[in-house]
Amino acid sequence: MSYIEFDKEKLVNINFSKGKEILRCSRTGAYASTTLLGLNTRKYHGVLVTPQDHIDGERHVLVSYLNETIIIDNMEFHLGVHQYKGGVIAPKGNKYLQKFTIDSIPTYYFRVGKFNFTKQYLMCNEEDRLIVKYTILDDYESAQILFEPLLAFRNAHQLTCQNPYINTSYKSVRNGIEYCLYDNYTPLSFQSNEHISYLHAPVWFHNFEYEEELKRGYDGHEDLINLGKISVKVANKEIYLSIGTKPISPGKISTLFEEELTKRTKRSSFVNCLQNAAEQFIIKRNGKTQIIAGYPWFGRWGRDTFIALPGLTLALNKPKLCKEVMDNMLAEMQNGLFPNIGEGEQAAYNSVDAPLWFIRTLQKYAIFTKSQKKIWKEYGDAVKKILYAYRNGSLFNIKMLDNGLIYAGDDKHALTWMDAVVNDVPITPRTGCQVEINGLWYNAMKFALEVAAYDNDEAFIKDWEALATNFPAVFKETFWDKERGYLADYVNGDDKNFQVRPNMVIVASLPYCPISEKIRQLILKKAREELLTPKGLRTLSPNDPDYKGRYFGNQAERDAAYHQGTVWPWLLEPFAEGLMAVHQQEALPVLEKIFYNFDTCMLDYGISTVEEITDGDPPYRSNGCISQAWSVAALLTIKRILDGAREG
Repeated sequence: MSYIEFDKEKLVNINFSKGKEILRCSRTGAYASTTLLGLNTRKYHGVLVTPQDHIDGERHVLVSYLNETIIIDNMEFHLGVHQYKGGVIAPKGNKYLQKFTIDSIPTYYFRVGKFNFTKQYLMCNEEDRLIVKYTILDDYESAQILFEPLLAFRNAHQLTCQNPYINTSYKSVRNGIEYCLYDNYTPLSFQSNEHISYLHAPVWFHNFEYEEELKRGYDGHEDLINLGKISVKVANKEIYLSIGTKPISPGKISTLFEEELTKRTKRSSFVNCLQNAAEQFIIKRNGKTQIIAGYPWFGRWGRDTFIALPGLTLALNKPKLCKEVMDNMLAEMQNGLFPNIGEGEQAAYNSVDAPLWFIRTLQKYAIFTKSQKKIWKEYGDAVKKILYAYRNGSLFNIKMLDNGLIYAGDDKHALTWMDAVVNDVPITPRTGCQVEINGLWYNAMKFALEVAAYDNDEAFIKDWEALATNFPAVFKETFWDKERGYLADYVNGDDKNFQVRPNMVIVASLPYCPISEKIRQLILKKAREELLTPKGLRTLSPNDPDYKGRYFGNQAERDAAYHQGTVWPWLLEPFAEGLMAVHQQEALPVLEKIFYNFDTCMLDYGISTVEEITDGDPPYRSNGCISQAWSVAALLTIKRILDGAREG
């Protein structure tokens, strides 16, 4: 039995299988995604979703679905599964499914009449191309497959409807057809390794329904167009269909499929699934290596990039890749800040923590590569720009106070990772001196002084040494409450917010920590008692009157819960690092339990990957993105900690 396998009983159960999703990505930023039974429940689902550089650079759904009809010995079987307005499902092609596995690639096992066949799909690594392979396992007299692509050609965040502006023409390519519905889009080719016959007959299909979008309070209905029917005869029990943004030589399709297949790490274990998932977030497009924050709807985020980067690269022994991403991000730094979202003229720099997480990543990179003695020569100027920008003042009221603490924010902006906003009002504004920002600030100063000393940068050391030396006393006086036994979450003048949140855990995780070991122990104990769950740390204690234990509803309702109790797996990384720092070997059983708790997640929600968030209340229902970069990175970092402890 495969590590990831679902049998017929589960596959024909629509309510079960539509709640589990499959994702496959290229290294170019393209992806294919749907549910286990092939029913699209999100506007983000699609057979081929690719970035469109000549439009907005964002991902666009080109092919939403591929209707397939297999005709064997003159018997027709429709394999599609669609949901239409009102919850009507037709046809129900999942009734032919016998088994689904993921070893190297997703494989569906069908039985139609007395015939068995498999369908496998593979996303090519280095190009925007999906290849589907069909193999008939039994003898037959005649067989063909009829393909009816349902096209969208729209931004993945939007929906489309029947309109008169569409280009319904087609172009013949070798063993296939090429379409381009609108100007500036990448043309799309459908090609087989065998000769095809084609009937051009444009027709709109109306009122497809995306259930998950309706649950999230969005419009969930759209129209898709099929421009024609592509028919391919099965000559030697198998055929291949290539769907790509560039035509390919038909004779190379099967070879490319097999070559790509040999490069895949088998999803034969929990750890292999994590490694495969990690690779999907790292893309290279237009010469830039970037981290995608989460699939299917997030793009590149500065904060997420630096938090996830060590786990996605260093934990997998890929330091060159880590450096490549850091260097690409540095090219976009302005005023000591990194883009929170967007690029170029569309970049928004509203993140107070991204630059400090960059320095934390640089610190991890230096330790991993044992390059502390030379890191200042290459990155010293960048580190100085960040530190002096904070000290002298930057955008969004980011500034250093006279006592050395960092202050950030105003009534309109949420600058930390707790950044949900409803009706232009931050849910967790945290304006003032945030605890994790100041912990990261201290760690950044001390790390800079450490590596500057190797390079004999006496001017820098003289300018910063006293500030760093005096900082722990100021930090303790500002954030620590002995009676409560934990740190304030943020301080704004005389107002001290003591809601129990996980941000103090980040402070406890840092190599240069402004609090004593005893205080670290106490706040980690508090976190274990009130925040720790099997899926991550809650963002607010259940004992707090503002706590929301379920994440559901429209966007405003969901955002109101996003950081008010919702569980985030990524927070397990600083929790694990803090626990190891203060408890060493005694922490290992706790971390092993945390790590292997996620083994069962490989068969749930986003299959073979880790979700963005879960509910704060049991049973900790998965939610948000089906695959989140810093969630996967956190688990890989914990594994590296465990492996290092065993080797040590």
